[in-house]
Amino acid sequence: MMKTQTETFRGYGKLFGMNAQTAVECRFPDAQTVLSAHVSADLAGAEAGNGEARYFGRAHVSIVYEDGDKRVCRAEKGVEFSALARDERLVPAQALRAQIAVENVSVRKEGASIFVTALLGADIAVFGEQSFDYLAGGDLVCRREPVAFYTAHLADGTTEVEDDFEAERIGDILQHAETVHITAVGCSAGMLKAEGEVFLGILAMRGDDLVSLERLIPFAIDIPSEAAQAGCRAQVAVRVPEVNLTADADEEKGRCRIRATLVLRAQGVISEQVTVDGVTDAFSRTNRVKLAYSENGSEGTGETLQFSERVSGKAALSSGLDFSDTLQAVTLQRAEANLVRGENGMRAEGVALATLLVRGADGSRRGIEMSLPFSVPVQAENADVDVIACGMNARQKEEGSIDAEATLKFTLTERLKSAARLVSAAEEGDAVPENDCAVSVYVPRAGDGLWELAKRLNKTPEEVMESNPDLEFPIREGQRVVIYRKRSI
Repeated sequence: MMKTQTETFRGYGKLFGMNAQTAVECRFPDAQTVLSAHVSADLAGAEAGNGEARYFGRAHVSIVYEDGDKRVCRAEKGVEFSALARDERLVPAQALRAQIAVENVSVRKEGASIFVTALLGADIAVFGEQSFDYLAGGDLVCRREPVAFYTAHLADGTTEVEDDFEAERIGDILQHAETVHITAVGCSAGMLKAEGEVFLGILAMRGDDLVSLERLIPFAIDIPSEAAQAGCRAQVAVRVPEVNLTADADEEKGRCRIRATLVLRAQGVISEQVTVDGVTDAFSRTNRVKLAYSENGSEGTGETLQFSERVSGKAALSSGLDFSDTLQAVTLQRAEANLVRGENGMRAEGVALATLLVRGADGSRRGIEMSLPFSVPVQAENADVDVIACGMNARQKEEGSIDAEATLKFTLTERLKSAARLVSAAEEGDAVPENDCAVSVYVPRAGDGLWELAKRLNKTPEEVMESNPDLEFPIREGQRVVIYRKRSI
């Protein structure tokens, strides 16, 4: 009876990913003309159940608008949301890492009210126990290969950053928006650290004009984790759930000091590479063997790459304008991109977006959505793309046309994947007829390696090389293999 030895690999990692969408809506009475609408969403939690994932949080909706007397006003509301994403692989023991993004914002007028609707997209990563059985040895000749698997360790952290800066005197702060750019992620003994910048955009009044202010606020977050070690790779997502802005005016100097306090929350995933000495093929010298295989894969995090790019071109506009319009401010700057393979390699292709605020000849204001497409070469094959737009400006050189520029800041995080086909079990079959010749000469197949040759001859690789020390692999056309067998008297 053939004996086999089986071992079990146990780890923790990303099992699969899923996407979902939900919509939120807010009603604003008595608003006449909406100049800009901004929606931010903060995820409070995500839970796995049997066949479904529930995620929930709060969306914050703010609008800047003109009333019936053409006065610029602001209004804001919060709305709770809760949604389900279904997948039969989900079970309560799993942990969810969800990122929420505002994918689209639409504004419509019904009667005397304005309705703002936002489509929220959830990108959900599902983490849990990973285990599989694999053949480790026994009464078999085994081909062993080191196979890399990636395990994950989850870590969370919170910090608060403050910043203050001077600007030309402004009146009321009407609206603000924040986007986060990660510049560095690293691990040391017991600590996961992320560094980056928050791009803060502020829309305010200055006299009777609308103005936009921009600020890049650096931050660093230290997240304690027992799994963090020097050399570990990690990925961190940071969001800004709370912002407090104040402005103190100095009437004599015509300046003001703006103070910003931001709460930052981070979710980190530390990736650890584990090597398994697995069996990828096996045979028996005495019996035919039927092998069973298991397909096993895992995902990990590789290196990160940061770079900036200045892009420019003609912007697409949601409505027309002419030389009678005065450009006042560019607000709600943002960007989105995906990796695309082109004829000359990989590129990050996407669009920089913003709201252009203009004032007409009659004194009325309106907002125009503008988009600037871009395509940037990148040195990455398989990576997550994070991009923010800042320093965006617009000029009307030709009537009805906007020339736009923007600075894009990219972070590319390499996605690593491992896949292995390992022998999980072996079933003994019929006996192999014994060759009783003292010496046999074989003509092998050209291109065979040592393992393929040994398996065909039903000998261990060591026995093949002992009889044929001058063999070179892969086998060349015309080579001969001699096998000596001891005869017992």
